[in-house]
Amino acid sequence: MTQLYRTAKKVINHWNEFGPEADFEEVMNDLEKVTLIAGLAPTVVCLCGSTRFKDEFVKANLQETLAGKIVVTIGCDTRTDDEIFGHLSEDELNQVKAKLDELHLRKIDFADEVLILNKDGYIGQSTSRELAYAQSLSKTVRFLEEQ
Repeated sequence: MTQLYRTAKKVINHWNEFGPEADFEEVMNDLEKVTLIAGLAPTVVCLCGSTRFKDEFVKANLQETLAGKIVVTIGCDTRTDDEIFGHLSEDELNQVKAKLDELHLRKIDFADEVLILNKDGYIGQSTSRELAYAQSLSKTVRFLEEQ
């Protein structure tokens, strides 16, 4: 029995058992899996890692796109964080970073899988939080470098 068949059967059984009372989110998650397994929709991958690894973000974005995936990534800018946010007070900077961190979690929600860009084994505080969040959602997690 193929994974596609098992997942489709799960959706049908769930709907037959609960009908309109079925947990909508669970049914939709299963339907998304059917769609992905059937190859009807490209995989969405979210890139996570330190913004200091901008070259790795660019390379991973290209590789994943060429592999036929939809890539969700950090806001792209060729300047450093200091160049972009250096004029902000520490309080303002913390507010901006908190908003960006929260936005990135929503990107993980949207993604089917997460690619952690752990150059030289580095995983910072924000990336650690994103990794834990992705794992809590049972997302597929891959790493640039083996752990």
